[in-house]
Amino acid sequence: MIEYISGEIAELAPARMVMECSGIGYELHISLHTFSAYNGKKHGKIYVYEVIREDARLLYGFASTRERELFLMLTSVSGVGPNTARTILSSYPPVELVQIIASNNEAALTAVKGIGLKTAQRILVDLKNKVAQTGDALSTVGAALLGNANVVEEAVAALVMLGFQKPASQKVVLSILKSSPVMPVEQVIKSALRML
Repeated sequence: MIEYISGEIAELAPARMVMECSGIGYELHISLHTFSAYNGKKHGKIYVYEVIREDARLLYGFASTRERELFLMLTSVSGVGPNTARTILSSYPPVELVQIIASNNEAALTAVKGIGLKTAQRILVDLKNKVAQTGDALSTVGAALLGNANVVEEAVAALVMLGFQKPASQKVVLSILKSSPVMPVEQVIKSALRML
Protein backbone atom coordinates (compact mmCIF):
# COMPACT_ATOMS: atom_id res chain seq x y z
CA MET A 1 0.00 0.00 0.00
CA ILE A 2 1.31 3.43 -0.95
CA GLU A 3 0.90 5.94 1.91
CA TYR A 4 2.00 9.06 0.05
CA ILE A 5 4.07 10.28 -2.89
CA SER A 6 6.41 13.22 -2.55
CA GLY A 7 7.99 14.82 -5.60
CA GLU A 8 7.64 17.22 -8.50
CA ILE A 9 4.18 18.06 -9.81
CA ALA A 10 4.64 17.33 -13.53
CA GLU A 11 1.00 17.91 -14.56
CA LEU A 12 -2.00 19.33 -12.76
CA ALA A 13 -5.61 19.51 -13.95
CA PRO A 14 -8.87 19.84 -11.97
CA ALA A 15 -9.42 16.05 -11.82
CA ARG A 16 -5.93 14.66 -12.48
CA MET A 17 -2.35 15.09 -11.31
CA VAL A 18 0.93 13.54 -12.39
CA MET A 19 3.52 13.47 -9.60
CA GLU A 20 7.08 12.61 -10.62
CA CYS A 21 9.12 10.76 -8.01
CA SER A 22 12.54 9.19 -8.75
CA GLY A 23 11.96 9.41 -12.51
CA ILE A 24 8.53 7.74 -12.39
CA GLY A 25 5.35 9.71 -13.14
CA TYR A 26 2.37 8.61 -11.04
CA GLU A 27 -1.08 9.50 -12.36
CA LEU A 28 -3.44 10.43 -9.52
CA HIS A 29 -7.18 11.04 -9.68
CA ILE A 30 -7.93 14.05 -7.49
CA SER A 31 -10.82 16.21 -6.26
CA LEU A 32 -11.20 19.92 -6.95
CA HIS A 33 -10.32 20.51 -3.29
CA THR A 34 -6.95 18.77 -3.79
CA PHE A 35 -6.44 20.60 -7.10
CA SER A 36 -6.87 23.92 -5.28
CA ALA A 37 -4.39 22.88 -2.58
CA TYR A 38 -1.64 22.15 -5.16
CA ASN A 39 -2.48 24.75 -7.82
CA GLY A 40 0.60 26.88 -8.57
CA LYS A 41 3.01 24.59 -6.70
CA LYS A 42 5.94 22.82 -8.33
CA HIS A 43 6.57 20.24 -5.59
CA GLY A 44 4.34 18.52 -3.07
CA LYS A 45 3.40 15.55 -0.97
CA ILE A 46 0.10 13.83 -1.75
CA TYR A 47 -1.64 11.10 0.25
CA VAL A 48 -2.68 8.10 -1.81
CA TYR A 49 -5.34 5.41 -1.93
CA GLU A 50 -4.77 2.59 -4.43
CA VAL A 51 -7.63 0.77 -6.16
CA ILE A 52 -6.70 -2.49 -7.89
CA ARG A 53 -9.23 -3.92 -10.34
CA GLU A 54 -9.00 -6.66 -12.97
CA ASP A 55 -8.57 -4.12 -15.76
CA ALA A 56 -6.82 -1.23 -14.00
CA ARG A 57 -4.65 -0.02 -11.16
CA LEU A 58 -5.81 3.43 -10.06
CA LEU A 59 -4.30 5.90 -7.63
CA TYR A 60 -6.48 8.50 -5.89
CA GLY A 61 -4.65 11.46 -4.40
CA PHE A 62 -5.61 13.67 -1.46
CA ALA A 63 -4.26 16.92 -0.04
CA SER A 64 -4.73 15.61 3.54
CA THR A 65 -5.22 12.36 5.40
CA ARG A 66 -8.62 13.72 6.54
CA GLU A 67 -9.80 13.99 2.93
CA ARG A 68 -8.62 10.41 2.29
CA GLU A 69 -10.39 9.21 5.42
CA LEU A 70 -13.67 10.77 4.20
CA PHE A 71 -13.14 9.23 0.75
CA LEU A 72 -12.82 5.77 2.35
CA MET A 73 -15.92 6.37 4.48
CA LEU A 74 -17.91 7.44 1.41
CA THR A 75 -16.81 4.43 -0.66
CA SER A 76 -17.88 2.13 2.20
CA VAL A 77 -21.49 3.19 1.54
CA SER A 78 -23.41 0.88 -0.80
CA GLY A 79 -23.80 2.49 -4.23
CA VAL A 80 -20.97 5.02 -3.75
CA GLY A 81 -17.91 4.24 -5.85
CA PRO A 82 -14.56 6.04 -6.00
CA ASN A 83 -15.66 8.48 -8.72
CA THR A 84 -18.87 9.39 -6.87
CA ALA A 85 -16.89 9.92 -3.66
CA ARG A 86 -14.44 12.13 -5.56
CA THR A 87 -17.36 14.16 -6.98
CA ILE A 88 -18.72 14.70 -3.46
CA LEU A 89 -15.28 15.77 -2.20
CA SER A 90 -15.00 18.12 -5.19
CA SER A 91 -18.31 19.72 -4.24
CA TYR A 92 -17.54 20.25 -0.55
CA PRO A 93 -14.25 20.61 1.35
CA PRO A 94 -13.77 17.98 4.09
CA VAL A 95 -14.75 20.28 6.98
CA GLU A 96 -17.99 21.31 5.26
CA LEU A 97 -18.81 17.72 4.25
CA VAL A 98 -18.49 16.58 7.86
CA GLN A 99 -20.90 19.36 8.91
CA ILE A 100 -23.36 18.30 6.17
CA ILE A 101 -23.31 14.68 7.36
CA ALA A 102 -23.45 15.60 11.06
CA SER A 103 -26.43 17.92 10.48
CA ASN A 104 -28.26 15.35 8.31
CA ASN A 105 -28.43 17.79 5.37
CA GLU A 106 -30.04 15.77 2.55
CA ALA A 107 -30.49 18.82 0.32
CA ALA A 108 -26.75 19.55 0.24
CA LEU A 109 -25.92 15.98 -0.78
CA THR A 110 -28.63 15.73 -3.44
CA ALA A 111 -27.28 18.97 -4.93
CA VAL A 112 -24.16 16.99 -5.95
CA LYS A 113 -24.33 15.70 -9.53
CA GLY A 114 -25.20 12.00 -9.59
CA ILE A 115 -26.44 11.79 -5.99
CA GLY A 116 -30.12 10.93 -5.69
CA LEU A 117 -32.27 11.04 -2.57
CA LYS A 118 -31.78 7.34 -1.71
CA THR A 119 -28.00 7.55 -2.02
CA ALA A 120 -27.94 10.75 0.06
CA GLN A 121 -30.04 9.06 2.76
CA ARG A 122 -27.74 6.00 2.77
CA ILE A 123 -24.67 8.24 3.15
CA LEU A 124 -26.27 10.12 6.06
CA VAL A 125 -27.44 6.95 7.84
CA ASP A 126 -24.18 5.03 7.32
CA LEU A 127 -21.74 7.84 8.08
CA LYS A 128 -23.40 10.00 10.74
CA ASN A 129 -22.04 7.87 13.62
CA LYS A 130 -18.67 7.31 11.92
CA VAL A 131 -18.15 11.04 11.49
CA ALA A 132 -19.18 11.60 15.12
CA GLN A 133 -16.78 8.86 16.32
CA THR A 134 -13.84 10.39 14.48
CA GLY A 135 -14.50 13.48 16.58
CA ASP A 136 -13.92 15.89 13.74
CA ALA A 137 -13.52 18.89 15.94
CA LEU A 138 -12.28 20.84 12.94
CA SER A 139 -15.92 21.31 11.98
CA THR A 140 -16.74 22.90 15.32
CA VAL A 141 -13.76 25.21 15.37
CA GLY A 142 -14.39 26.31 11.79
CA ALA A 143 -12.36 28.13 9.22
CA ALA A 144 -10.04 29.81 11.72
CA LEU A 145 -8.00 26.62 12.03
CA LEU A 146 -8.09 25.52 8.39
CA GLY A 147 -4.60 26.85 7.86
CA ASN A 148 -3.43 24.55 10.67
CA ALA A 149 -5.01 21.38 9.24
CA ASN A 150 -1.60 19.75 8.69
CA VAL A 151 -0.43 20.64 12.21
CA VAL A 152 -3.65 19.16 13.62
CA GLU A 153 -3.25 15.95 11.58
CA GLU A 154 0.43 15.49 12.47
CA ALA A 155 -0.10 16.18 16.17
CA VAL A 156 -3.14 13.90 16.43
CA ALA A 157 -1.38 11.12 14.49
CA ALA A 158 1.61 11.34 16.86
CA LEU A 159 -0.63 11.22 19.95
CA VAL A 160 -2.59 8.23 18.59
CA MET A 161 0.72 6.42 17.92
CA LEU A 162 1.63 7.11 21.55
CA GLY A 163 -1.54 5.29 22.64
CA PHE A 164 -4.05 8.10 23.21
CA GLN A 165 -7.61 7.95 21.84
CA LYS A 166 -8.15 9.91 18.61
CA PRO A 167 -11.25 11.93 19.69
CA ALA A 168 -9.58 13.05 22.95
CA SER A 169 -6.36 13.88 21.09
CA GLN A 170 -8.21 15.98 18.49
CA LYS A 171 -10.10 17.87 21.17
CA VAL A 172 -6.92 18.75 23.10
CA VAL A 173 -4.90 19.66 19.97
CA LEU A 174 -7.65 21.94 18.69
CA SER A 175 -8.07 23.67 22.05
CA ILE A 176 -4.30 24.32 22.10
CA LEU A 177 -4.33 25.73 18.56
CA LYS A 178 -7.40 27.82 19.28
CA SER A 179 -5.47 29.74 21.92
CA SER A 180 -2.07 29.62 20.09
CA PRO A 181 -2.75 29.34 16.32
CA VAL A 182 0.90 29.58 15.19
CA MET A 183 2.38 27.02 17.59
CA PRO A 184 4.71 24.51 15.83
CA VAL A 185 3.64 20.87 15.78
CA GLU A 186 6.35 19.71 18.23
CA GLN A 187 5.19 22.23 20.83
CA VAL A 188 1.53 21.27 20.25
CA ILE A 189 2.37 17.62 20.96
CA LYS A 190 4.34 18.50 24.12
CA SER A 191 1.48 20.67 25.39
CA ALA A 192 -1.08 17.96 24.55
CA LEU A 193 0.91 15.33 26.47
CA ARG A 194 0.62 17.47 29.59
CA MET A 195 -3.15 17.80 29.12
CA LEU A 196 -4.08 14.19 28.26
